[in-house]
Amino acid sequence: MVDYTPSGSSDDLFATEATPQPVQYTSRREAREALAAQSSAAGKPARRSVAPEVRVAPAEVRRELAQPAMGAVRASVAAQPKRNPLSVLATMAVVGGLFAVAGLPAYAQQEAESTTADAAPAGVAQSIEVDDDAVTGLATRDGFLATTPEQLAQANEDALRAAANEAYLASGARELGDDYPWPYELTDDQGGGLSPLNYYYRECVDFVAWRINRDQGYYAAPFKWVWSNLTPYGGNGGQWQYNWEALGRTVSNVPIPGAVAYTGGNHVAYVKSVNADGTVTLEEYNYVPGMYSQRTIPASSVVSFLYPPS
Repeated sequence: MVDYTPSGSSDDLFATEATPQPVQYTSRREAREALAAQSSAAGKPARRSVAPEVRVAPAEVRRELAQPAMGAVRASVAAQPKRNPLSVLATMAVVGGLFAVAGLPAYAQQEAESTTADAAPAGVAQSIEVDDDAVTGLATRDGFLATTPEQLAQANEDALRAAANEAYLASGARELGDDYPWPYELTDDQGGGLSPLNYYYRECVDFVAWRINRDQGYYAAPFKWVWSNLTPYGGNGGQWQYNWEALGRTVSNVPIPGAVAYTGGNHVAYVKSVNADGTVTLEEYNYVPGMYSQRTIPASSVVSFLYPPS
């Protein structure tokens, strides 16, 4: 603000017109900007040494100058439309919900940490009291026995026996006259063992040894004729003639019922009947593998007939 109020005599008044009077500015920034404008108009760089005296307006003057600006701000605020209180509440509710959702993981983590903190430290033993009835109930269990390899093998053998017996019954061997006691037992090839006669089950030699015992009245153990006294020099079918000769028994070309027919190779059969046409009817096991069968052949085709021992 420029102060033009005269003071003193008329000479002073004229002197005032010739001498620049101090100018008052509201701030130092305004003074610097005015000095720069004067220097630019004169075409000279601004020099602080020749600048007119700058006086900063008192605080009261600055407040008066600032009053119009504050009034403009208040007018601008007053001119803005007022918001609906319901929309404000809705906005606050949404914002609050967002904060709540964002806080859930932290809350869950805090709960987990709290649970972990409540647990007993590692290495510290805890004592728990359990009711005796509960302990007894847990200790009680049904009996269970594991199947042993022997039991599995036995089950497999039983299955094979059942299958052999079924096949035997379907063959009609009983109707033909077979009375061999062990037609369902496993053969040597199936892992079977020795019969009470000490020959392998369902072999030709075991069947013939059975028939020799049966014809002499031995239907069950102890049998009269077993491997050790019937064929002590070898029990295979090909060794029977040698045993008969070594023991002084009759070996003949003339067939008789009940004789042993050695047909050659490693096979023997039982002579069921001698026929008028020069044939013989034989009963045998293992001519059909593991099975009972009958056949009628010329007597001349038999290698030898071994008469039963007395």
